[in-house]
Amino acid sequence: MPDLFDKIEDGRDEGAPGKAAADAPRPLADRIRPQRISEIVGQGKVLGPEGPLGAMLAAGSLSSLILWGPPGVGKTTIARLLARETDLSFVQISAIFSGVPELRKVFEAARLRRQNGQGTLLFVDEIHRFNKAQQDSFLPHMEDGTILLVGATTENPSFELNAALLSRAQVIVLERLSLADLELLAQRAERELGRPLPLTGEARDRLLEMADGDGRAALNLIEQIMAWKLSGKLDTDTLSTRLMRRAAKYDKSGDEHYNLISALHKSVRGSDPDAALYWLARMLAGGEDPRYLARRITRMAIEDIGLADPAAQRHCLDAWSTYERLGSPEGELALAEAVIYLALAPKSNAAYMAFSAAKEEARKTGSLMPPAHILNAPTALMKEQGYGAGYAYDHNAEDGFSGQNYFPEGMKRPILYHPAERGFERDLRKRVDWFAKLRQKRNLKDGET
Repeated sequence: MPDLFDKIEDGRDEGAPGKAAADAPRPLADRIRPQRISEIVGQGKVLGPEGPLGAMLAAGSLSSLILWGPPGVGKTTIARLLARETDLSFVQISAIFSGVPELRKVFEAARLRRQNGQGTLLFVDEIHRFNKAQQDSFLPHMEDGTILLVGATTENPSFELNAALLSRAQVIVLERLSLADLELLAQRAERELGRPLPLTGEARDRLLEMADGDGRAALNLIEQIMAWKLSGKLDTDTLSTRLMRRAAKYDKSGDEHYNLISALHKSVRGSDPDAALYWLARMLAGGEDPRYLARRITRMAIEDIGLADPAAQRHCLDAWSTYERLGSPEGELALAEAVIYLALAPKSNAAYMAFSAAKEEARKTGSLMPPAHILNAPTALMKEQGYGAGYAYDHNAEDGFSGQNYFPEGMKRPILYHPAERGFERDLRKRVDWFAKLRQKRNLKDGET
């Protein structure tokens, strides 16, 4: 699908359009397409004087680029206008419909243009759909200046593009259009069509919200409304009845999935139940599997609350079990209650950090044996080797604590667990300190403390 303000070049297709197609009215998005970089809406951070593309244009030096952003924010339009600003021949291909034979033809044509003194800006839509080998095919032609590559992607380039390509192209991040940006597009559309949108103020706001930051979607909705035969202005309820709200962009296997679960996790960690509920609702509305959410919520209880509130993990497991019994939508409330509980629970990652430190100690010390006095001695030979000799049975010791060393011989005793002064871990800290004093009281050797 063409991007915002995209245009099919006349004469590009082999088959000439029929008369009916030629006489068809041009889409609104095509009619109000920007003709200059300064007319592009919503990307001032990258196109302004202080932005990376603005600085490149000011210096008269453009490098290969990867335009990363959601649909309908102007990726194709920017590429076209960059070619115009730098006097390069604009060639567009889509990774969905192109393979190695098409790429060879494109590179050969660009080489011939270069011999005639004309550079080529090759715009590759959906560039992330090319496999790694196909991506590598661009490299020599970028290196020798045959093409200046501008790729467009809605996916995170760090995961979808290979390192060699990324090292030769600057990644430019484009943002969703704000409501103010969409309002500017609506005003341009009204000027082009010669009449205002037949909407009340609240309905107009609702229309722009429906576009969800997608300029192309906004213009399509406006064009649809303008085609209706209306005698007055539509209010919000009537507009909502006539138009279906666009589903929020949510890719359950892509960036949006990881961005939103990260937002949920950090909201819980930050003790903000309102934000946590919002992100939970966003993921459920996007079609996320509630079982995945149940698993991740339980992990939050283990990682960020831990022993500060041991009931938190049990609460999550109960919510998970409740969902399994009730399903959606009834069971989703149990997950919401678990999220609220976690957000308001005392926080501690002491157990998480202690286990991480223990794994590091295990890695460094290798295969050191436990001290002989805590080894079982089921055979006479093992007894002769000193296994179990000197073991003190803690239940027989004063305070039920012998204070013996349980780390390998010669290993300096590490302190791995540092309880937080929050929730139940305040009590655990008292116990840790008490046992430490008893250990000192037993006058153990320095290497065993």
